Amino acid sequence: MRAVLFALSLPLLLLPGGAGAQMMLPGPTSQTVAEGLEIGTSTSEIAITSDFHGADLTVFGAVTNTDSLLLAIGQYDVIVVLEGPREDATVRKKERVFGIWINTRSMTFEAVPHSYSMSSSRMLDDLTTPLDLTDQGIGIDHIPLTPIGFVGNASNLGEFREAFRRLQERGGLYDRDPSGVRFVSSNLFKASLRLPANIPNGVHIVRAYLFKSGKFVIEKSVPLRVIKTGIEQTITDAAHEQPIAYGMFSVLLALVTGWGASVVFRKE
Repeated sequence: MRAVLFALSLPLLLLPGGAGAQMMLPGPTSQTVAEGLEIGTSTSEIAITSDFHGADLTVFGAVTNTDSLLLAIGQYDVIVVLEGPREDATVRKKERVFGIWINTRSMTFEAVPHSYSMSSSRMLDDLTTPLDLTDQGIGIDHIPLTPIGFVGNASNLGEFREAFRRLQERGGLYDRDPSGVRFVSSNLFKASLRLPANIPNGVHIVRAYLFKSGKFVIEKSVPLRVIKTGIEQTITDAAHEQPIAYGMFSVLLALVTGWGASVVFRKE
């Protein structure tokens, strides 16, 4: 009789443990989907002609998988950049020596953008921290300027960096617009970028950066081709592909032009 009671009570003792084991099994976890970014440009190619005086490039974009609350209170920001082809750039410093201005020192920076146009949804100082901008290389003041073979005083490095940025901005190659990005709806935005008249040939890159509550989230980029057309492209191709013939033709053209001018303006 005792054996029978013990056998009947055994399943009852195991039930709570079994139920507890079932309650401890992990259920399905919810994963937060990160925000996405999509961009497009009004054109994929810019043609430079003899009467080209600069142009505006429009960039359209959309932010996906946004947090509705953060979106409502304006916690999403976008920076859009048009970055030109990269090449080494040399900055020279002139000083007066015995009454004559000559180049005394120079510094070459490695692979810097030849042109750089930036628009943002608000001022960069209000958008995120300078450290985040430096980490991502966003903004004229945060473009990496790495000198080639630099050995010397660190103060000279800062001086040449500031001089490079100042010269690029003065020449219209570097430009910034703190209000150039505008949200046209809850998650759609439009940006306007200025292309200077002396924009270089080659493949440029349009980059868009998304920030949430001051933190970098994602970057998206698309290419933009800038090409010369007409007689300008013909002359450029001839100078690069057949330099000897181009040089001889230039000398001959100068001689003929000089001789023709002397004949026309000759005094009898």
